[in-house]
Amino acid sequence: QVQLVESGGGLVQAGGSLRLSCAASGIIFSINAMGWYRQAPGKQREMVARITFGGSTNYADSVKGRFTISRDGAKNTVYLQMNSLKPEDTAVYYCNRYPTPYPYWGQGTQVTVSS
Repeated sequence: QVQLVESGGGLVQAGGSLRLSCAASGIIFSINAMGWYRQAPGKQREMVARITFGGSTNYADSVKGRFTISRDGAKNTVYLQMNSLKPEDTAVYYCNRYPTPYPYWGQGTQVTVSS
């Protein structure tokens, strides 16, 4: 049974930083590419960062240079370090497999950036 548990969100001022974590279980973590996705109110869910099992990373243009994705295979955990946050980064953040997400999505973690 796939379980994805996101944490680390919160309220931060513009220019601040947050580090999100995603603990995964029930999947073969070591061979799956994983991604961080976000969904803002009234908008579709979008991928913001992804990392392959080999450690290659890719980012959406909107977060490039500000966000860093990483993974710890021993802990089955994926991280998203978010720096220089902007109000437009406000969203619920989720992790899931990339490019084909599992049907199950975790509860996500809310990130709110005030101006």
